[in-house]
Amino acid sequence: MQRTIYSYNVNGIRSALNKGLGDWIASEQPDILCLQEIKASPEQIDTTLFDRLGYYHYWYPAQKKGYSGVALLSRERPDHVAYGMGMAQYDEEGRALRADFGDISVVSLYIPSGTSGALRQAFKMVYLEHFLEWTEALRQKRPNLILSGDYNIAHREIDINHPERHHKMSGFLPEERAWVDKFLAHGYLDTYRMFHQEAGCYSWWSYLAQSRAKNLGWRIDYHMATEPLKSRISKAEILADVVHSDHCPVTVSVDF
Repeated sequence: MQRTIYSYNVNGIRSALNKGLGDWIASEQPDILCLQEIKASPEQIDTTLFDRLGYYHYWYPAQKKGYSGVALLSRERPDHVAYGMGMAQYDEEGRALRADFGDISVVSLYIPSGTSGALRQAFKMVYLEHFLEWTEALRQKRPNLILSGDYNIAHREIDINHPERHHKMSGFLPEERAWVDKFLAHGYLDTYRMFHQEAGCYSWWSYLAQSRAKNLGWRIDYHMATEPLKSRISKAEILADVVHSDHCPVTVSVDF
């Protein structure tokens, strides 16, 4: 059975709900919806909305109020839900939430940004190495992984507007892009690039005036999957016209 997984950095779920996110979910009816940067705990929102929409829902907010955090909604009850990576320095920021469905595990993932300065960039680079170690250990037990979320890295020049302007910017630094190369070389798939090789397809645009209208964006939201799932993936898309956030949803369709 084909199921479609959506990933969406909502840049504050309360703001996104005020912009019609609930109506969009009701209309779109994703099988699984991974949310990032929720910036709220479940006590701060009316979660009964998701019950009414027919979803099981799981929340992993950051300990710091109004910051980071991930969530996962599913029409089917997961067999198991796991919170965090078992690393306190990252788990306190609410960056990974895993749900198991049969032989497939889906992770809602929010990789740190390094845009606030050198210390945070260094934190991001250490996180990336620990994240790869974590996924490698996890797939020994759960080989069919779908790692869905905001990676805060545009991998290739076709994934960013005017790449010549951004080589010194966090999110497009050579060392970040090299990490994505290494990650893929470990047997992970960029599912969008399985079906699309064109430039200019982005998932994030700044809130600067006209950046979205002019398509001055970055592709930093991904569904990464482990190699054994390749034959079970049939489609991947970017829904660039959805506007509850400075990001847009990305989707992947998988045979569960």
